[in-house]
Amino acid sequence: MKIKKVVEELDPYVPGRSIKEIARDYNLNPDEIIKLGSNENPLGTSSKAVDAVINDLKLMYRYPESDLKGLTSSIASYSGVSTEQVIIGGDGADEILDVLGKTLIDPGDEFIVTLPTYTYYEFTFKIHGAVPVYAKWNMPENKVNIDSILNSITSRTKIIFLCTPNNPTGGIIEKGDIKTILESTDSLVVVDEAYFEFSGENNVDLLKDYDNLFILRTFSKVMGLAGMRIGYGLGNSQLISYMKRVKPVFSLTRLSQIAAYATLTDTEYITESISVSIESRDYLYRELSKIPELDVYESKANYLLADIRRTGMNSPLICEKLLERGIIVRDCRSFRGLDDYWIRISVGTLEEDEKFINVLKQIIG
Repeated sequence: MKIKKVVEELDPYVPGRSIKEIARDYNLNPDEIIKLGSNENPLGTSSKAVDAVINDLKLMYRYPESDLKGLTSSIASYSGVSTEQVIIGGDGADEILDVLGKTLIDPGDEFIVTLPTYTYYEFTFKIHGAVPVYAKWNMPENKVNIDSILNSITSRTKIIFLCTPNNPTGGIIEKGDIKTILESTDSLVVVDEAYFEFSGENNVDLLKDYDNLFILRTFSKVMGLAGMRIGYGLGNSQLISYMKRVKPVFSLTRLSQIAAYATLTDTEYITESISVSIESRDYLYRELSKIPELDVYESKANYLLADIRRTGMNSPLICEKLLERGIIVRDCRSFRGLDDYWIRISVGTLEEDEKFINVLKQIIG
């Protein structure tokens, strides 16, 4: 069996570990584990979504809708765009990335990513034969290096990825900088807004003026549906129509569709999710900043990045010590552009946050 060379050479994507895995590996009570590693919603799922799924369980044997008109209309209304500008995918926003690759990429095309950023862009597009070109995220300032992006654009550039708030740093890319990039190229500029609700900023207003803008979003964060794997994209209608030609027809399951639609109707839940997450983020930033051995980055997302090198421990060691005590944070070694001294902490409930801070202080000593 001959495997594609790019797959043989590909570094596997490293996701956060689940509570079940940690409980098994460390002989812990899963109900007592605090998961602050995957940027999930500490409130859990909307009760309206849970009820809607339960009511539809008996119809699991039926295929889901193929055109998704109801959900598409709801997403369009939530986002402030027309239905023709919306595409929905399963597997979170990751399927939308794969569909973009299938639609746009020829072997040898280039795509630009800033480092560090979400690693799945590179993972997905390498498989389609695209070549990554690395621009810079200025770590001390927690801002994108615009010049490094502009200087990386060539005739082979097909896509430029901009994550705002950036994962894992939490920094925002200013709208003016996004406009500068859009006006400097005909390449597609993909703005990943997976965490935009926590920042209070988005770039949907730019869609009317820039056909080369595509916005990527997910139901996995503020919508509390990480386990249902729902993502969506917003872009010009012509691009969306081409993407729908190659997108799997039934990639979104029946129950995922129902859960997404119900969540969008639960405006109180969405508002509370944003409020609770911001309160937790601010608490964590304030308390972590008091620990002299840490350098914590201010964030506009639902997580914080911390440089831990002055603790005398690296990220594998400090994560291991936290895991032994039933607390999961993200070891950021897998993010290209970061070394072995970074961890990312997701928001939790204030009770979980307080326990994490106390345990971390004990570990650091």
